[in-house]
Amino acid sequence: MILIAHSFFLKRDPKQFERSKPYAPLATLIAAAILRDRGHQVALFDATFEESADSFEATLDRIDPSIVLLVEDNFNYLTKMCTENRRCDALQMIAAAHRRGCRVAANGPDASDHPKLYLDAGAEVVLVGEGEFGVADVVAAFQGTGEPLERTTGLILLDDAGQVRYTTPRRQERDLDSLPFPAWDLADADAYRRVWTKAHGYFSWNVAASRGCPYSCNWCAKPTFGRRYSQRSPAYVAEEMRLLKATVAPDHIWFVDDIFGMTEHWIAEFAREVVRRGAVIPFMMQSRTSLIHARVAEALQAAGAEEVWLGIESGSQRILDAMDKGTLVEAARTSTRMLKNQAIRVGWFLQLGYPSEEWEDIILTRDLVHDEAPDDIGVSVSYPLPGTVFYERVAADLGARRNWRDTDDLAMLFQGTYDTAFYRMVRDALHADAAARSVDQAGWNDLARRAATHRSPKPVKAELPV
Repeated sequence: MILIAHSFFLKRDPKQFERSKPYAPLATLIAAAILRDRGHQVALFDATFEESADSFEATLDRIDPSIVLLVEDNFNYLTKMCTENRRCDALQMIAAAHRRGCRVAANGPDASDHPKLYLDAGAEVVLVGEGEFGVADVVAAFQGTGEPLERTTGLILLDDAGQVRYTTPRRQERDLDSLPFPAWDLADADAYRRVWTKAHGYFSWNVAASRGCPYSCNWCAKPTFGRRYSQRSPAYVAEEMRLLKATVAPDHIWFVDDIFGMTEHWIAEFAREVVRRGAVIPFMMQSRTSLIHARVAEALQAAGAEEVWLGIESGSQRILDAMDKGTLVEAARTSTRMLKNQAIRVGWFLQLGYPSEEWEDIILTRDLVHDEAPDDIGVSVSYPLPGTVFYERVAADLGARRNWRDTDDLAMLFQGTYDTAFYRMVRDALHADAAARSVDQAGWNDLARRAATHRSPKPVKAELPV
């Protein structure tokens, strides 16, 4: 028996628990489907609604697997940032499986960034990148029916001296239509339905139509998919939605793509395919301000888009340029208006605390939110992820702590212009303004007075491009 698992326990992240918007572990379910296609017997430990890693130990004792694969959901942005709680749980799960004599492999951005932690905990190998494409080869190596681990591509393991070594990189799979549909039956869809319906009155499910992002924002890590952009065909995605409608029966779809659709042509063809199959399900997705024009907004509306999230980041062009964002503030205005013209809700991702950001830049962001009135906003602070240009720039200012405890932490992990407490106050003020559709001028005047006392104790380094 192969036990496949992930380490995101919803109750271990108070913010996500309160939001009550859990999604099944998509990459984990795809990996399970690939293994079943190869004839393997697979069980799933879905950590989402479990209490803690202790529940995993009980599952190990009940199932008694010979192989344990910790395959994180790499489509979920929460996986990429890897909080301290999540890492702790993952390492506990690996150690528990190792103690019971299981052959263990791990996959996920944190395992790839810090392989020694996972290997020392008891994993024999770490699968780099898209772990679902490597699980069958690792299982074959474990079972002695394939190449030995040291000749299996896309792995990190320890050599005889206890040093980390990498095998030959695995070839990236670009024919995404060759993948089986996720093993939805392994997840308890009714459990997800109950949580969603109780909290929000509808039930949402996740689908991936593409992998990767070709753009080069210097704070964005791409540990799994790299800078390539690979799409499934519109027909294949529409067929997945038809099958989901007949089996899982969600009321809503969250397309987890970094950028959904990319082109007007793909989106228009997708709309035709879902209509032809009777598979239209209202959906939410992410895009980029530079990709939204009038015809794209029309095509999205025809395809069933209800809500589009845009990476606005800042209302200051100076900060966008420092981020290598490659977008204009004006595009935030025009794309938002075009989507609203099609009765599509608009969400904005905003990022505070990027190096060299000053009070004037924060005010520009506030004013942009006030002027364009997005339907929702998500506010974070710049988060240094290994492998990014941004991380290298602030590495000298990083302390021992490199990760948040949970997703509501909002701690500044590097030396920014202001301290953590101040950015939390700005976040709360932006959320209040967005909800009220007006600026609390008295509150912002108070923040302006506080700004001087919340500046970081040393100046931000000046070599960043501004």
